[in-house]
Amino acid sequence: MSPTQQKIILAVLLVSSVLIYLLQPILMPFLAGMLFAYIGDPIADWLEAKGFSRRVSVIIVFFCLTVAVVGFLLFLIPLLGTQLEHIREFLPIFIDWFRLQVVPFFASYTNMDVEALQLDNLQKALSGHLKQVGSVAGVLIRELGQSGMALVSLVINLGLIPVVTFYLLLDWDHLKIKILHLFPRRYQPKVEELAIECDEVLAAFIKGQLMVMLALSLVYSTGLWLVGLKLALLVGVVAGLASIVPYLGPIIGIGAGLLAGWFQFGDWLPLVLIAGVFIAGQLLESFVFTPMLVGDKIGLHPVTVIFAIMAGGQLFGFTGVLIALPVAAVIMVFLRHLHDYYKDSEI
Repeated sequence: MSPTQQKIILAVLLVSSVLIYLLQPILMPFLAGMLFAYIGDPIADWLEAKGFSRRVSVIIVFFCLTVAVVGFLLFLIPLLGTQLEHIREFLPIFIDWFRLQVVPFFASYTNMDVEALQLDNLQKALSGHLKQVGSVAGVLIRELGQSGMALVSLVINLGLIPVVTFYLLLDWDHLKIKILHLFPRRYQPKVEELAIECDEVLAAFIKGQLMVMLALSLVYSTGLWLVGLKLALLVGVVAGLASIVPYLGPIIGIGAGLLAGWFQFGDWLPLVLIAGVFIAGQLLESFVFTPMLVGDKIGLHPVTVIFAIMAGGQLFGFTGVLIALPVAAVIMVFLRHLHDYYKDSEI
């Protein structure tokens, strides 16, 4: 590679990084559209192989994705509203327990000023706020209604997601070819090799890891519901989503589940069953879900996962958290090839 080519590549990378940093507030619909297009492209390719045209295949996939997403939201939002009612029920009990049991215990060892915590005022404020909440939809409408620009921005972003998804799905294969042809001819075979390996890693993460998270959310929620926990859905979904970071899901789930179970049941047997649900979930994740749905394509160390998510959040906010692990997986592919090149070099 000539010095001129190296300078051009470095300049492109630098300008791209700066643009991503500056444009991060508007990237959400495009990232979401890319995600849905990436998930739907193999299905569209399969339909094409069956004799459908690309446009008809994309319309079918687009319709199925839309029905799946809308159906999931219509199912989830009312259930979360019910969970909010249970939080309203348990929160005053928790504050009373914290004030009467936990605070005196620590105060006896640390000389803590109990009055400075103003727990009575905190309980009144939280209780009053929860009474005004009503429902999840009510919260969203009220908060967005306080800022007209926020509401307009949300509507535009949500409206852009299906548009971006449709057009990316329609031109996905052409875009891949055009991007490949941007590279010098002699490097195109190596670039294609790297792209195929990155695709395997991303497919394992985006399709596999998301399926693992959804499966764990279902297992945790169902298990806690069978135990009788009123906050089963909320605790199960949060623990399942948190499992994107190794060991964080069961830690959060057991902690929140045992706490909610103690205030609801006041007995040890349900707490043992709640812990058993998360132990069973971990066994299923280790021996069934991850081997079947993810395999060993990603290979990111748990510390690397934690660092990637924190670094993404620090650099690009919530958008950075969403793209942190896929980007880290792709970087891992390049570093592995760079390591092999270094071992085979004269150095």
